Amino acid sequence: MEDNISQHFLETTIKVFALYKKEAEGAMAQLSEQELFYAPTPESNSVAVIAKHLWGNMLSRWTDFLTSDGEKDWRDRDSEFEAADIKTKAELIKKWEEGWACMFNALNPLTPADLARKVYIRGEEYTVLRAMQRQLAHYSSHIGQIVYVAKMIKGKGWNTLSIPKGKSKEFNQQMFGKK
Repeated sequence: MEDNISQHFLETTIKVFALYKKEAEGAMAQLSEQELFYAPTPESNSVAVIAKHLWGNMLSRWTDFLTSDGEKDWRDRDSEFEAADIKTKAELIKKWEEGWACMFNALNPLTPADLARKVYIRGEEYTVLRAMQRQLAHYSSHIGQIVYVAKMIKGKGWNTLSIPKGKSKEFNQQMFGKK
């Protein structure tokens, strides 16, 4: 039974990561190249900067996930909050895909027995299960930022990624097969 729950946790968590990736991509697809690099205030981050930060975090956390600290000495976290080295949407998407591929390549081979293994992030010990939850929470918060900034930029031109405002009743009726 325990292995079944652990396997279910692995599969479900990987699916949830994929859903968040898809949600962010739905938001980014609505933005022009210029809009991707727009920061609402001097203190805030553009969608491009948030995506670049996720890329850097993913490469650091998931490269040699089971055998080295998740904060790699080659990571330059501060530079993740500058998009000066990314000039185009294509360059941004390339980094985005690289980060996600690194993560999925680390997660997909895991087995239920791996969930109790110890890994480290900045010298702090985690179980694999806890490290996965930590990253899921981190990524979902940043993906919420991506969606929020994109929605703010697009205004009335925003194409909702979920149930449109004022349409919950119709959606539920459709889901439950009621007229």
